[in-house]
Amino acid sequence: MPILHAIVLGLVQGLSEFLPISSSGHLLLVPWLLDWNDLDDPSVKKSFDVALHLGTFVAVVAYFRRELVVYVREGVRLLYRRERPVTAEGRIAWLLVVATLPAAAVGALFEEWIDEQLGTPTIIAISLIGFGVLLWWADRLLGRRTVDEFNTRDALLVGAAQALALNPGTSRSGITITAARQIGFDRDSAARLSFLMSIPVIAGAVVLKVGGMLADGVPDDLVVPMIVGIVTSGISGWVAVWGTLRLVRTRTFTPFVVYRIALGALVLVVVAAGWR
Repeated sequence: MPILHAIVLGLVQGLSEFLPISSSGHLLLVPWLLDWNDLDDPSVKKSFDVALHLGTFVAVVAYFRRELVVYVREGVRLLYRRERPVTAEGRIAWLLVVATLPAAAVGALFEEWIDEQLGTPTIIAISLIGFGVLLWWADRLLGRRTVDEFNTRDALLVGAAQALALNPGTSRSGITITAARQIGFDRDSAARLSFLMSIPVIAGAVVLKVGGMLADGVPDDLVVPMIVGIVTSGISGWVAVWGTLRLVRTRTFTPFVVYRIALGALVLVVVAAGWR
């Protein structure tokens, strides 16, 4: 894999993992549009996928490191000491885990079907547009709830929505932000919950994909591109988290919606014209 390709894909993963525009969709569309075949080899795809997810995992952990220390400490304390009253941080720590269960269950049951049936340029384009419009609609609703008000019902609802992100083009961050806005969270809290929920999801994905990578082996010429992918996805992921939280304090998610619709329309035109 050329280093330039590793840099581009790392940037795409880092930015689109946290911006509500679909990382899985972009990682399929970019090579398709640019006619790159770097990821056609299954062993290369698995190994590089691990690198990209590892970079974004490091990015989100680094950004929320102070909050995570508190969540982990209070979550462990609640589990082992059964302390009362339950702190908000301890409760939220376990609710973030609960929120990952629907997607984990759907992924375990339908992963093979999803890989075979979804992820075509046309489906990705339609998903970008459709779920983009849904984000625009939810973002127009008035929301005042904060992260501290996150409860079990919220975790299950947002977690169920997160399962839809297994379809490339939906966007994990986009659909979780949409769900959180729809049930009354303000923009900053919806984005924070989405990013915090990504931590166990990405961690689980890395663990599962490492198994496949070790089974197939890492191609000898992929080590340097993997390192480049980790670094670029990590840096761009951190910037995406920081930029999104800064943006939504004073702006809506409309710019991302416009981008999704424009990209989706472009892909549909390319497919209809037979250019790719």
